[in-house]
Amino acid sequence: MLNKLIANILPHMPKKLVWVFSKRYIAGETIEESLLASKLLNEKDIEVTIDLLGEFINTLEEAESNKNQYLEIINRFTEEKITGNFSLKPTMFGLLIEKEKCYQFIREIVALAAKKNSFVRIDMEDSPCVDLEIDIFKRLRKEFPRNVGLVLQAYLRRTLNDLKMFNELNSETNPINFRLCKGIYVEPEKIAYKGYQEVRDHFLEDLEYMFVNQMYAGIATHDRYLVENSFKLIEKYNVPKDMYEFQMLYGVTPELRQYIVDSGHKMRIYVPFGKQWFRYSTRRLKENPKMASDIIKALFIRG
Repeated sequence: MLNKLIANILPHMPKKLVWVFSKRYIAGETIEESLLASKLLNEKDIEVTIDLLGEFINTLEEAESNKNQYLEIINRFTEEKITGNFSLKPTMFGLLIEKEKCYQFIREIVALAAKKNSFVRIDMEDSPCVDLEIDIFKRLRKEFPRNVGLVLQAYLRRTLNDLKMFNELNSETNPINFRLCKGIYVEPEKIAYKGYQEVRDHFLEDLEYMFVNQMYAGIATHDRYLVENSFKLIEKYNVPKDMYEFQMLYGVTPELRQYIVDSGHKMRIYVPFGKQWFRYSTRRLKENPKMASDIIKALFIRG
């Protein structure tokens, strides 16, 4: 109850106070800060995916600015030889303003990543965006089959059918590449599973389908139950190490992260940064009110 109360109040608090919570989960505001965070993770044999914060926008001028920032990010990170790739949200590029312009902006980003022998993951957003984002991914995959991937959300009732549809695009030489997560947006029950264990069960069902059909799986979870059961599926299907990885958010469940790495599995950390950290932080807190306890500790224990 207290955690939920803090989560609801925090968006209205001064940014300096919110930063007490945020700094553990965000690499910083600048490219230089995110480069440093990424280098430190690389030194621990952990790969990264870089995300510039900022989602819904109002103008195509903002979208173009975001595109230019991503081009700079890709150039800087590849020049610094960071072991990692890039994630982006289509709404940052005008998905809900002008879909074709959004596609052209994202295509330019993916084309640069391909030129640099890198990779871009298209994040999945709330339900009005799903079909639009799938369409963009399918178009880009035709041109850049090795350089673009997508996120799928296990709590959506449609996801297994989406996987079956995508299997038609899969190939042994160019396996389709998905990050599978539980899903974070509040959706109506008619399109999303609501039960805690129910979502877990469908996550594992989706993951098993991916393994059986030799799709590349980014297993994105901080749930030990899902980690342990993913281990079992990997063993059951003798999944090669180059066909899956585990993924986690920056600063979240570091002990579980280390357990996965120590168990011999590839780990990738989602490293968010940018000046739009406030909205990201308050959204993450609403998604997981238990994080509010970190704020209490930061304020009254760490001084």
